[in-house]
Order: sequence, then structure tokens, then C-alpha cells
Amino acid sequence: MPRVPFQELHETLTRVLLKQGFTPERADLCARIFAETTRDGVYTHGLNRFPRFINNIRDGIVRVHESPERLGAFGVLERWNGRRGPGILNAHASMGRAIEIARENGVGCVALSQTNHWMRAGTYGWQAAEAGLIGLCWTNTMPNLPPWGSRVRKLGNNPLVIAVPRAGGHVVLDMAMSQFSYGTLAAYRKRNELLPVDGGFDSAGKLTRDPAAIEQSWRPLPIGYWKGSGLAMVLDLMAALLSGGLATHQISDSMDRETGISQVFLALHPGGLAAAEELTRMADSIVESLRVGEEGGVRYPGEQTLRVREENLKLGVPVEEEVWAAVRGMDQA
Repeated sequence: MPRVPFQELHETLTRVLLKQGFTPERADLCARIFAETTRDGVYTHGLNRFPRFINNIRDGIVRVHESPERLGAFGVLERWNGRRGPGILNAHASMGRAIEIARENGVGCVALSQTNHWMRAGTYGWQAAEAGLIGLCWTNTMPNLPPWGSRVRKLGNNPLVIAVPRAGGHVVLDMAMSQFSYGTLAAYRKRNELLPVDGGFDSAGKLTRDPAAIEQSWRPLPIGYWKGSGLAMVLDLMAALLSGGLATHQISDSMDRETGISQVFLALHPGGLAAAEELTRMADSIVESLRVGEEGGVRYPGEQTLRVREENLKLGVPVEEEVWAAVRGMDQA
């Protein structure tokens, strides 16, 4: 794939968003997160997802001018309504608010209803870690994952993020509830590659490594089989109950109409319990213990992201020619 400088990518996306009615500040932040997602190698939820985001705006799914509104609070827990505004901006604001609460109280939690797709889930874990706090967040989604033992998609492939700050490289786990996310399935399909292990069932109910067959059947394999299925359900339960918003079974099963989803953002401030030096020592010892006796191949969650980020900042961010041409067309229109 051709490469473009990160700054060019960011500025191009910003100009397109300005044409959609974003204020300069909101356009810059939204474009930056899209660009950073692409920079970090999550191409399916960065630039490649941007044209669909613009279509969602034009279709009225994403309401450009709406911002989150606080509905209520109880201790360190707050409930907010995203008013179906841009999911990226709603999520960034919600994790930012959770961080503010945690800095005052040790823990902060924001439950968000009526929002839209937040793109890369890990973005908000990195946000918390960069602020020096532990971050947890998750979202429910449209029904796109069958419960264990069923052929019918009733659960959401609800991404879960856990991030731990560390001076030597933040540890950021970003995982869907299926062995391979739909974005990963699409990436393998476009490269005409089979998955490294079975990733789901085909239309005949047989396990397969063929990503296209899994996309067609809508039957990705849950992580840990029934365990992933159960985890997907309780994440949906907590998101809906805490936010007062929609559960997965109430969300449209069309990717082009997925809206009104529910999310939870948690921030924890470990610095209030121990000195920074002690926390760093503990985190480093855990990470380094993974490498003892290993000759390579073992890495902590988030380590690959840092390597890809450095490479793409140096060489330019890879872009798919067709997608980049479409976005540049939006810029020049």
C-alpha cells in the first residue's frame, strides 16, 4: 500500500469533517483519532471506516452538532446521554470525564447511552493510560454474535478494553468477544488469506478458517467458546443497566443503521495508593517476567501497537489507494 505522512492524513480528514459542519476543534479531534487509529495499524477502524462514517452523517445516523448531556450522578458514577452525536467525540469526552472523577476520588465511572460507533475501542484505553490512570471500557453493539449453542446472532461482539499505564510502554488490551473481530475477518479476506486458526462456522455449521465464509454466516467463534458468549452477555447487561440505554436486542441489526448503543468508561487512579516509582517497578517486573527464558515472540498487549506506530510515523501511514482516493475526492469536492 502507498504511504502518506501522518500530518497530511490528519489535515485531509479534518478538512472533510469541516465540510460536514463540524466546528474546527471537534473536526480536529475527530480527524486526529481516525488518523491515529490508522497510524497504529488498526486500518479497519481508521481511514477505511471513514467513508462509512461520512455516509452515517449524511443519512442522519450521526448527528454532527450533538454533545453528551449528563443525566444524573451517584457518588463516582455518572450517567450521560450521547444524543447520537459522533461516537468518537462522545467516547473521548466520557473517558475524559471518568478521568476527572478518578483524580478526585480514586475511581470514576461514566455510563453513556444513545451514542454511535466509537471506532477503535483501544483509543480510550490509551487515553486513560496517557493520563496515568488505569482504564476500562466496553460497548455493546448490534447483534452480530450467536450465543453459544445457537445459530442466530443475538449477542453483540462487545469490545472490552483494559489499559494499565507504564513508563516503558503502556499495557493496553483491546479485544472483541469473538476470536477474530469482523474487522480482522475483512482484512484477511481482502488479502485472500485464511485465518491462522478456526475463526467461526460456515453456513453448513462447520468450523472454518475462511474469513469470507464466516462473514456470510454471521457466526464468528466466541473467545473461549461458551465463556466468551457469557462475557458478551454480561457486558451488554452492565452497559444497558448502568447507562439506562439500549441493550443489544434493541439495536438495529444493520451495520448502516447501528446507533443508540450503550457504553461504560472506568478510570482508576493507582497513584493515590502508592508512589509512582513503586507502581513502575511492579508493572515492569510483571512485563519482564513474560520474557524470562524466551527467545522472542512473546509480547505484552499494546507492544505491537508501539512498534507499528513508530514505523508508520517514520515511513508514512499505509493507505488503501481506493479509500484514500475517495477521501481525497471528498476533500476536493
